[in-house]
Amino acid sequence: MFLNRSLAFPPSVRLLACACFVALLSPSALAEKKPVLPDWLKEAAKQPLPSYPANTNAVVLLSDTTYTVGGDLHAVEHHRVAIKILRPQGRGYAHLGASYDGDSKLRLLKIWSIGPDGHEYELKDNEIADHGAYEGYLLYSDDRYRGGTAPAGDPGAIVAMEYEREARPYSTEYIWHVQEELPVLKERLKVELPPGVEYKEVWKGKKETAPIDLEKGKYLWEVSNEPPVDLREVNMAPEWRGQTKRMSVHYFGASIPNATKGSWESIGDWYDVLAKGRNDATPELTAKAQELIAGKTDFAEKVQAIGEYVQSQVRYVAIEIGVGGYQPHPAQQIYKNKYGDCKDKATLLSAMLSSIGIRSTWVMVDSDRGVVDPNAPSIAGNHMIAAIELPAGYESPKLHAIVKANSGKRFLIFDPTWEYTPFGHLEYNLQGGYGVLMDGKNSQVIAFPILTPEVNSIHRSGQFKLAEDGSLDGQMLESRFGDIADRHRRLFRTGTEKEQREIFDRMLGRDLVNFSYDGLKVENAMELTKDLKMSYALKASSFARPAGSLLMMRPRVLGTDTLEADKKARVYPIDLGAAREVKDDYEIELPAGYVADELPDPVKIDMGWASYESVSKVEGSKLHYTRTYVVRQVELPAEKYEEVQKLAGVIGYDEQSNVVLKKK
Repeated sequence: MFLNRSLAFPPSVRLLACACFVALLSPSALAEKKPVLPDWLKEAAKQPLPSYPANTNAVVLLSDTTYTVGGDLHAVEHHRVAIKILRPQGRGYAHLGASYDGDSKLRLLKIWSIGPDGHEYELKDNEIADHGAYEGYLLYSDDRYRGGTAPAGDPGAIVAMEYEREARPYSTEYIWHVQEELPVLKERLKVELPPGVEYKEVWKGKKETAPIDLEKGKYLWEVSNEPPVDLREVNMAPEWRGQTKRMSVHYFGASIPNATKGSWESIGDWYDVLAKGRNDATPELTAKAQELIAGKTDFAEKVQAIGEYVQSQVRYVAIEIGVGGYQPHPAQQIYKNKYGDCKDKATLLSAMLSSIGIRSTWVMVDSDRGVVDPNAPSIAGNHMIAAIELPAGYESPKLHAIVKANSGKRFLIFDPTWEYTPFGHLEYNLQGGYGVLMDGKNSQVIAFPILTPEVNSIHRSGQFKLAEDGSLDGQMLESRFGDIADRHRRLFRTGTEKEQREIFDRMLGRDLVNFSYDGLKVENAMELTKDLKMSYALKASSFARPAGSLLMMRPRVLGTDTLEADKKARVYPIDLGAAREVKDDYEIELPAGYVADELPDPVKIDMGWASYESVSKVEGSKLHYTRTYVVRQVELPAEKYEEVQKLAGVIGYDEQSNVVLKKK
């Protein structure tokens, strides 16, 4: 589902990249008559540029939007953008266009360019094409994209676009994306409101400017020299959309019946109107729910039975027409079709639970952590999950993703779309982020928990024999549980034998050079509440390296877990991935006549947000290596980067440490 589909990405960048137009449209197809460039483009082209880093591919010279709400309360967005291409890598910004659908018709689209040699161009209508805006799991959507490739889009060129688009009638929020992936020299937003309509602005990130009152319901915001959010060369980078600044303008008044007013409560009220009656239970749904919970008395067992049914038996397929991008289909229709998008699956779950007396509601989230900001009420989000109300005082070891609302009610947060995350858990990219609990007057933003590392784990163990020629031979067992098993469960459910072998080759190739494996056995691939187990025989030649009369080898057979830290100064938050626990336990029988002459020192370090320890020891003729790596957070502030660098160094050193063997 693409909640708030056209608002999820910055208009000046989101609407630029559409590489398929490279094939559809030839930049050499030029207008026969000399084009007439608009004055705003000529003025933008004259601006001197400040100094930018050498890797800056392009710069937005002007991003200018006027959002007009008419007396009939229908709104129109008029947008202009001009971009100067600075490097060959910036040629992609010559692809310009705008999305639209049946409720947001595109009234105007013009595309121009000024080549590096000063020649001026304008695309003709027949050089601009339409196509579907989304693919993948969408069975049908009326979202469209219209655009083309501006000619002569080489370094030194200026490309520009102007469009006018009707706003969707069911939204009273305009999102101004102040920050983009490119530097912006000048940007403006002008909002025009009719009498009786007022507004509230909310900022995600630092407030960049204050509005200028132009009188008669007109307001202007201006920002100059806005730096980009550039994560291209940032290790452990957070999600780009979660880092960008934006401003929302919510407009409302007595004449607007269902408006967001810049508060989470009003957003909940807005969605309640859209979703009213959609999660009503029917006799057929009730009968199915009763069938699923037959013989079960425990609350968690009942919810799990229904939750796993919706999670696994209702396919993720989207049909989105107009308001259908926001409004779920009726639960009975979803059940009959056995498919739906994320909001549909949350709706069917709610209806089936309500039929057995359990209440649940919707939670709007975004798949990128940081997009939903507790200080910036907005409908900016692209995903919908469920909040299941827990009985007062109820506890269960199965339930980990629990939040407490301001009302005092507790909810289990569950995503019936994420088909490989165990019931009671929450996918890693949502942990530590925020969502909007749609609960009428009790609607609010809620913080999602970070689950304990123990419920998201990798345990590797192996028993091996080392030969005098340095080859290693033995058995491996790897167990995964929680969200960290997602990719492997998916691989063994949907991947071909060839795909499975290719991925295993890459996985083992991170740690071994010459190896072979066979007898792969997989257990519990689709039993999400059990460990996924993978066992196989493993051989590796040249695992130990001769050094004169000595043999040198690392005690760690598999598992590279060091952090990808570098020496650069840190500006952005640090993405740690998922909270997790990784344990390794290897036993290697030494060649006859060999003893350990040197062992790596034990390692033990605890940073609070993560800890790491390892021990190598010899018992009789066997070398034992154990280590435990625990990550307790999903994201750190930039000022913690020195700690990340320190831990990365410790792990990297330990992973490359060697045991020295010698003959007796």
